[in-house]
Amino acid sequence: MVKYNIGAVVAEFNYDITHMMLELAKAEAQVRDCEITKIVMVPGVFDMPLAIKKLIEADEDEDYEDVDLDCIITLGTVIEGATDHDQIVAQHASRKIADLSLEWGKPISLGISGPGMTRLDAHRRVTYGKSAVEAAVKMCDRLQEI
Repeated sequence: MVKYNIGAVVAEFNYDITHMMLELAKAEAQVRDCEITKIVMVPGVFDMPLAIKKLIEADEDEDYEDVDLDCIITLGTVIEGATDHDQIVAQHASRKIADLSLEWGKPISLGISGPGMTRLDAHRRVTYGKSAVEAAVKMCDRLQEI
């Protein structure tokens, strides 16, 4: 029996990086006696909040027996471009993700690297996938202690 069921919302943009993040997240979940039971792929980091909201709503709906999540992780990378687009994407997505966690009382960890980094920096930060699981599991533990 697993300790926690984890949902993952993963950006397809920069998939070569986010795929590695997801594989590290799956391995970390297994080490912690948890399981990533639901994976939702979204086009990019900016699209994550809506998918997270729908995932939580499905989790709360008794008609969806296959969704039983204790926490959610987000996996994405926001690489610097020629404009400040990366700053806007990361700031707005992270704010909405935090809002959803507070609104629904469910741990949602931020496994998003960036903004302001190069593709090489992003490759160096694939371990954010592991860190996202670690943070989500710790929050589940802490909330049970309250």
